[in-house]
Amino acid sequence: MKNYRLEVYTRPTCSDCQDLKEFLHSHHIHHKEYDLAKQPAKEKELIKITGSRVVPALVFSRSSLLRKPKSLIGFERNKDEIKKLLKVD
Repeated sequence: MKNYRLEVYTRPTCSDCQDLKEFLHSHHIHHKEYDLAKQPAKEKELIKITGSRVVPALVFSRSSLLRKPKSLIGFERNKDEIKKLLKVD
């Protein structure tokens, strides 16, 4: 995870979001979370990055400004790739 900064967009009514947050917490993964129920203005940013309002959305950005952030929508269906990117089991 050293090469990435992780931002997570969630909603409190989303069970996949809750599973993601528990996963990140249990693996001590540092991340910035945006709860769209509390921060509705962040939804425009989410749409700009992913092209969708669907949550959970994970945005992996590198420190280099030249690289486009990698975004994934959904935790359960992307779990293997998330684990690979975060280097956890």
